[in-house]
Amino acid sequence: MAQYSRIEVALKMKETGLVPLFYHQDIEVSKKVLKACYDGGARLLEFTSRGDFAHEVFAALSKYAIAELPGMILGVGSVTDAAAASLYMQLGANFIVTPVLREDIAIACNRRKVLWSPGCGTLTEIARAEELGCEIVKLFPGDIYGPEFIKGIKGPQPWTSIMPTGGVSPTVENLSKWFKAGVTCVGIGSQLIKADQNGAFDLVQIEEVVKECLRIIQSLK
Repeated sequence: MAQYSRIEVALKMKETGLVPLFYHQDIEVSKKVLKACYDGGARLLEFTSRGDFAHEVFAALSKYAIAELPGMILGVGSVTDAAAASLYMQLGANFIVTPVLREDIAIACNRRKVLWSPGCGTLTEIARAEELGCEIVKLFPGDIYGPEFIKGIKGPQPWTSIMPTGGVSPTVENLSKWFKAGVTCVGIGSQLIKADQNGAFDLVQIEEVVKECLRIIQSLK
């Protein structure tokens, strides 16, 4: 069961401006990376459900966050149907992110007042998502559409809140373009949480990169 309402999650996304994205099949590695992000100041993390038994890893992360990381809001991404969304909400997901607009997922999440963020690529999709109660739309893949697309949307629809994922990196130059275009927050994966050639994570570096990314975002708001 979610610990945070969709309004609380949306406000935290707007406040911090950053949603790190991460997946790893090993529970202990995932806990360490989550802790590094938390220590760097992140208060949201999207666990991208992309591997076999990913729900088991998320269940362990969810329990860990509740017990050890106060204020950490965990959600799940790459969710493709209502059944998967329901499973992850049962395991404590506080928000659900999808690669496409799925009305069955909207209904499942709205029943529990859990924030859902669908991947949209047209103004029509965005409008439909908002009609279904979406608070923050995911623009995916962000690098294909770019900041100019967001500027175009915000003109006729200044009320629309957008989170681009893909094509976002934790640099002043890149983040400036997105936030000046009017994004509410950004989702960053491998550009924020990098593994070395052996697949190992430098936890100290992750913490520092997250901290600097948040500092840049706050300076742009």
